[in-house]
Formats: sequence, C-alpha cells, structure tokens
Amino acid sequence: MQAINIGLLGLGTVGSGVVEVVHQNASELSRRLGRDIRIFAVCALEQERAKELCPQAQFIKDPLTLVAHPEIDIVVELFGGTGIAKEAVLKAIEAGKHVVTANKKLLAEYGNEIFALAEQKNVMVQFEAAVAGGIPIIKALREGLAANKIKAIAGIINGTSNFILTQMREQGSSFEQALKQAQELGYAEADPTFDIEGHDAGHKITIMSALAFGTPINFKACHLEGISKLDSRDIKYAEELGYRIKLLGITRKTEKGIELRVHPTLLPESYLLAKVNGVMNAVRVNADMVGETLYYGAGAGSLPTASAVVADILDISRLLTADTENRVPHLSFQPSEVEEQHFLDISEISSSYYLRVQAADRPGVLGSIANILAQQDVSIEALIQKGMLDNNQAEIVILTHNTVEKNIISAIEKIESYDSVNEPVVMIRMQSQ
Repeated sequence: MQAINIGLLGLGTVGSGVVEVVHQNASELSRRLGRDIRIFAVCALEQERAKELCPQAQFIKDPLTLVAHPEIDIVVELFGGTGIAKEAVLKAIEAGKHVVTANKKLLAEYGNEIFALAEQKNVMVQFEAAVAGGIPIIKALREGLAANKIKAIAGIINGTSNFILTQMREQGSSFEQALKQAQELGYAEADPTFDIEGHDAGHKITIMSALAFGTPINFKACHLEGISKLDSRDIKYAEELGYRIKLLGITRKTEKGIELRVHPTLLPESYLLAKVNGVMNAVRVNADMVGETLYYGAGAGSLPTASAVVADILDISRLLTADTENRVPHLSFQPSEVEEQHFLDISEISSSYYLRVQAADRPGVLGSIANILAQQDVSIEALIQKGMLDNNQAEIVILTHNTVEKNIISAIEKIESYDSVNEPVVMIRMQSQ
C-alpha cells in the first residue's frame, strides 16, 4: 500500500524525536499499520539540520506552502505557540489535511475554532501529545473511559513545577534555589513564567475538562495560581502533618457546576499522586463505573512526547477513509452534544484549607482567631503553634474542615484586620477526596 506522507512543522525537541521514532521503529510501525510512514517534507529554522535529520525529505521554507502540498496526508504541527502555528493548522485543515499537534496553548485558546473547521472539512485533529507528554490520557478519556460518567480529574501535569517542589521538600531548598537548579538542568526556561505560574497546567486541565464533561474548551474559566509564592516553611509544616504540596490541575463536576482550577494543593502523603516526584507527571481520573484510575509517566521530553505524536499519526492513518460519524469525536462527545455548562468561580468551590498565621504571642489570640473562623462557618480540624519568631510573634498552623471558599476568604480578611496579626495569612487548599 502507498506510504503515509507526513509534513513536519518544527524540528525542535519533539520534532527531532518524531524523526527518531519514525526511523528507528519503522518496521514496527509498518507491522501495526500495514503501510509505511514517511516524513515527506519538513519546515524548520535550520535547513542544514533538517537535511541532516531527514535527508530523504523535502525542505520547504514556508509552512503555509508545506501544509498545502498535494502529496502530504498528515500535517504534524510542532512549532508551538499561537502565531504561525494557528495559521498553519487552519490552512492545513482548509486544504483537507489531517493534523497532529502537541500544542496545548493553541488548543486551549483556539480549539473550538479548529475542531469546528475540522468537522466541516471532514478531517481529524489529534492531540495526545498536548497533555502529559507520553501518558495516553487523551485516549483514555475519549475511548477507554467512554462508558463512564467522569466525576473528577486531578493531575500533576507540569514537570518543571513538580521538580521544584520535590527539591524544596527533599533538599530544603528555597523556591529560588530550586528554580535555578531546574534551569541549569534544562527543565525550566530562562523565563519560567509559563510553568511556575500555572499557565501550562491550566491549558492541559482545560482540554481534559472539555473531554470529560462535554463542554466547549473554556480556558477563560480556569483559575490559575502558581508556586512562585510558596515558602519552604509551608512545605516543611505540611510534611510534618502528613501532607505533601503539589501543583495540581483539578476539574470536577458538582451539582453547582464545573470546577476548573490550577493551584498548589496539600495531598495526604499516602495518596499515590503525593508520591509522584521530580519531572514525572500523573493524572487521576474518578469515574462512576470504573472508580479511580491513575496514569503515570514522562510528561515531557523528546521521545516520550514523540511517541504520542506518532501514535496519533497511526490512529489517523487507520481512519483516513472513514467519515466523520465513524470516528471518535474530537471532544469525546458528538459535536451536537457538546454544550455550554456553568463553571464555578473559585469563590464557589468547596475545599478544606491549610492556613499559616503569624500573630502576637499573648493570651486570648488563639481563641480570637478560632472565633473569627467559627463566625464565618469555618470548622477547625487542627490548630498547632509551630514556634516563636522574632518580635514575640507566634506561628500558627490551622487545618480546616471542608467549607465554601468565600467563607475562608472572608475569615482571612477578618484575621488579617485583627490587631494581633501583622503579616498576610498564607492559605493553601487541601485535597482530601
């Protein structure tokens, strides 16, 4: 049978990995597919490197020319970002080309437009590599768990942040020290904002939320908090209390609406997610029929991410002649069944909380803080004085029972206005279910 011709946009970390996977596992891929996969054309910044990696492929300088080439079956977009990548993907679809992308930012911000056009043009857009690298979580949500109602998803889906938090816990490093080490090892960019402030994880959990609950992709509804303001004291205190702090992407369907959020979270150390360290990723899915399932592995890197890209190429190649109604829908549900739903503001969610309060060490202060919490309908699970600081200040750690976030925010405002409290209250959400 005729080979599947690939047009490859980008030869960076993932793009070069795709070339290696296709070449190194050529016979295995052919056995699985029944035909060869061939990198037919490449668009990259450096022509010499492209010729070195793909000597048999055509080098096409203009990405829009490549995506329109009549002999290309599948366009693989690995540029990243939302500039030329968006234009190239839309042009490829207009030209009737199927698309594979690892671009979570593109899908989180423009996925609805891209998928609508793909439906209209009867082409497929596959994006396994856009979420959690080599972990097949997109396939699990779209196919493996299709018989279930998804209740909730929680994931460690940014390896850079997880590495930093691991170093802060295991080595006692400050955030700045751990970030510097991550940059030296190549895990963090020179400008790490996208990772450490939760944007990367937000894009990924937004895509998974749409797949889980049958909504349009809605990144604007995602609450983002990163790890840059975390203090090593809180990581130490959490561990003393039997918890570990992880940056989680969380989406959950409740009677009030859908929660969609990224923030540091205290997890009981017995949880499997709490044991995921370094740059590894993991996603826990809670569904009605199967219960809880956990997906663990490399969330980034050249070959793990490339393996997901090539798996998508195989999936598309098997369904080239199938009509839209005979394919797995882009967002799990039939397009006519994808519907707008209410997303909760962060003030409306329910959680338990970790609070760290710095207050004057004098009689009645603890009682006054406890009264403030009670007045805001916040029940205390544990209250521990951790020690004395300078200027006769005591450090108090409070764990609360489950409550609505607006209650805890109101309580914090009142605690901070109390004349015995001179520093902002530290608040971290806790995951106990």
